[in-house]
Amino acid sequence: MKDTRYIFVTGGVVSSLGKGIISASLARLLKARGLNVTIQKLDPYINVDPGTLNPYEHGECYVTEDGAETDLDLGHYERFLNVHTSQANNVTTGRIYQSVIDKERRGDYLGETVQIIPHITDEIKYRIRLLAAHGKYDVIITEIGGTVGDIESLPYIEAVRQMRWELGEKAAVIHLTLVPYLTASGELKTKPTQHSVKTLLELGVQPDVIVCRTEKPLNEGIKSKIALFCNVKEEAVIESIDVSTIYEVPIRMRDEKLDEVILKKIGLPINKADLSGWEDFLKRLKNPKGKTRIGVIGKYVELKDSYKSILESLLHAGAKNQVKVDIELIHSEHLNETNIEEKLGGLNGILVAPGFGERGFEGKILAVKYARENNVPFLGICLGMQAAVIEFARNVLHLEGAHSREVDRRTPHPVIDIMESQKKVSGKGGTMRLGSYPCEIKKGSKLEAIYPEQLIHERHRHRYEFNNKYIEMYAMHGMHAVGINPNEDLVEIVELDKHPWFIGVQFHPEYKSTVESPHPLFTAFIAAAVKESKKKN
Repeated sequence: MKDTRYIFVTGGVVSSLGKGIISASLARLLKARGLNVTIQKLDPYINVDPGTLNPYEHGECYVTEDGAETDLDLGHYERFLNVHTSQANNVTTGRIYQSVIDKERRGDYLGETVQIIPHITDEIKYRIRLLAAHGKYDVIITEIGGTVGDIESLPYIEAVRQMRWELGEKAAVIHLTLVPYLTASGELKTKPTQHSVKTLLELGVQPDVIVCRTEKPLNEGIKSKIALFCNVKEEAVIESIDVSTIYEVPIRMRDEKLDEVILKKIGLPINKADLSGWEDFLKRLKNPKGKTRIGVIGKYVELKDSYKSILESLLHAGAKNQVKVDIELIHSEHLNETNIEEKLGGLNGILVAPGFGERGFEGKILAVKYARENNVPFLGICLGMQAAVIEFARNVLHLEGAHSREVDRRTPHPVIDIMESQKKVSGKGGTMRLGSYPCEIKKGSKLEAIYPEQLIHERHRHRYEFNNKYIEMYAMHGMHAVGINPNEDLVEIVELDKHPWFIGVQFHPEYKSTVESPHPLFTAFIAAAVKESKKKN
């Protein structure tokens, strides 16, 4: 078993400071120095997982290869590290308490009074150590959700305190905090950071590194003051200034020597770092040779985090194609026959996003129709693919009443179920198809030129499948099933004849796009959008 080191990342003052990005950036830097690293997120909410949360509450629900519905920060971890995460990488209070109560009911505690300490904290520590059980990782980074001082976070901070005591120099704590700039006085203020660290100290945890989120650069006087009042070395006060893209953060953290400070603390060698691939990606991202406009049609567009993985995947594909992707988030509920040209007319590509429920679905149908009839490159993801086949059924096949059971399961069956519960979902997810499933690409299809292999594996999050009895009817009119799950004979991908680029996928390709490996579907979609925009110009 490897002698694994543990790094804990906490946050103070306010939420959404970017603990996930700092954790992912540090992991990327350590990986660049030859270490095997993973990251996990401890979420303090009592939900067992975010699968039932409204996207307005918590952003998108990210799905791992093994079918876990997790926090969106795991998407950042995968995009930065280019390695898969799993159920073990996301732990919630709900899951912790559920496990402890199940053990108590089985009699595992032999009649003991079950308490926060030691039973809940022991379960938290067990989950933290679980990733190291097989000796696979040199370093495990654990991000604690919420902010220090929250009632919900207290058991996690206590578990960190205990692990610091048990592990000694094999553990380190990074505290991310805010250094606000007051415009009226023209000053950076350190007091919020001091109070945040004081709260952490009251809970028995001394941070080793303080990362300061700020709009303005920290001078040496500010760093010195924070170091003095918070009991850390000046080199351990790290500036994290606002940047134009999250992908700059690893470079900024390298320049601030965050990884070197941490490696010294946990007793690992400081090997030479190779970030050439990352820097090449940044160069292409920040120096595009052209641009293209992509419309993302969804019903949660007020909160960008609802479509986080899709937006990041478009950026990856833009960098790959050396173009700037201007993304327009368009609310599907606001689309209608009278404004469709105004809303979609200037776009070079249309992406209809995933979702559940009736609200905004007819707007997605209109967006599909516009893309199909006007030869605009189109990508439909999950419910976006279902909207594509339903629009085709209604307007090309003239199947009146065509609909999807994915939209609203509470209403009576529509006249024609294009999407239905064709086969019982096997394995992961209960009533949902969750996680990675195989898909075989049809030879001779347009899709064959996009994917490097004929048998692919993609991640799912849906309930209903294409009704196979309509496959031949669709094919006769130009829409073909070109990706099939070979184990269960389920339609995964459709493409349209006589259209520059029109593809619908039942799975979520955005979950697998990373900085190092942009997803081929997104890359091809952006390339098609660029090609069509050049034709128009």
